Amino acid sequence: MADLEEFRASVRSWLEANAPKSLRGKMRDPAAAFWGGKKTKLPYPDSKPWLDMMAERGWTIPFWPKEYGGGGLSKEETKVLNEELARLELPPPLTGFGITMIGPTILQYGTEEQKKLYIPQIIKGEIRWCQGYSEPNAGSDLANIQTKAVVDGDDYIVNGQKIWTSFGDLSDWIFMLVRTNWEVKKQAGITFLLADMESKGVEVRPIKLISGASPFCEVFFEDVRVPRHQILNRENGGWEVARALLGHERTMIANTFGGRQSSTETKENPMEAAAKKYIGLQDGKIADDAIRQRMAQNQIDEQSFLLTVQRNSDNIKAGHRPGPETSIFKVYGTELNQRRQELMLSIFGPECLGWEGDGFEKNELDLPKVWLRSRGNTLEGGSSEIQLNIIAKQVLGLPD
Repeated sequence: MADLEEFRASVRSWLEANAPKSLRGKMRDPAAAFWGGKKTKLPYPDSKPWLDMMAERGWTIPFWPKEYGGGGLSKEETKVLNEELARLELPPPLTGFGITMIGPTILQYGTEEQKKLYIPQIIKGEIRWCQGYSEPNAGSDLANIQTKAVVDGDDYIVNGQKIWTSFGDLSDWIFMLVRTNWEVKKQAGITFLLADMESKGVEVRPIKLISGASPFCEVFFEDVRVPRHQILNRENGGWEVARALLGHERTMIANTFGGRQSSTETKENPMEAAAKKYIGLQDGKIADDAIRQRMAQNQIDEQSFLLTVQRNSDNIKAGHRPGPETSIFKVYGTELNQRRQELMLSIFGPECLGWEGDGFEKNELDLPKVWLRSRGNTLEGGSSEIQLNIIAKQVLGLPD
């Protein structure tokens, strides 16, 4: 315990002396998220120096092994570091799929050379990654992928199409599933590749969504050469890797959509602030009984889920590899966010009917777009129906 308190004191002293003052108080600011890579704009001028100084200490991902550039901290030390970052309300120095998905998978399945090459670059934010799983005819039936990779000397020649590739237009590298054997069971003929998005023959096209945004892309591969040493695991052994990575992805989605919400400016729960504004108070309580009860249930659900996800996160930091239980987090977290957005619509009432132009405040124009975007939460990362099948078979052990 004394050693842990000494560690806390040293962390606090270092943060007080070095953490940029311009970023303090930005922990809850979505705009402060920095994804790294060569194409990402800096959220704030100090975002890159903040990343660099944290990466130098291995604190970008503090619980990753020290030999690859991580901090090598214990679960308890990582918790202390996070508490001290929260005390100053500092945003994470880096976010993205490198940290949440491909990095842990490389640590599990990569060769020593791959770990030494990619993990330090992820920690330093030098590469931004995207995910090449879904295809026009391979979504929930992921094993039906048709993008093919044919051996040509020391390379694979890759042809095919990926879809719903989040931030593909802003990414430097892609981790992807390709078919390398057509003569075996679908799952047994898949290989997991790491590919440079700047390779000749890669074309990226953003997809405009109903919300008006374009975070997803189509990615086309035409005779793209990918060195064979960029396989993760082994040829035709990609399905095992894909499933392991999905565990990390579902945990990430649950963390993203299931956590407690708060306002950047006031630190007040935005739902409570909206209810006070659009519904009003009566005897010190939200005037609408039904809305008040739904809000109370939402807060209970958020807090319970937050604690459950935190326990899982602590286990991962202690070396536990996510398993099929992550499907529970994914289902609950995404459905919780959909219920939250539906409730926000009820609170805003007719003030959420705008889309653009004068007559509405910015948050009133943003809400319908956020609500529309939330419709995809239960589809991306594997639909709720697929997750329920996994829970039934692999968690509960129910028969087919």
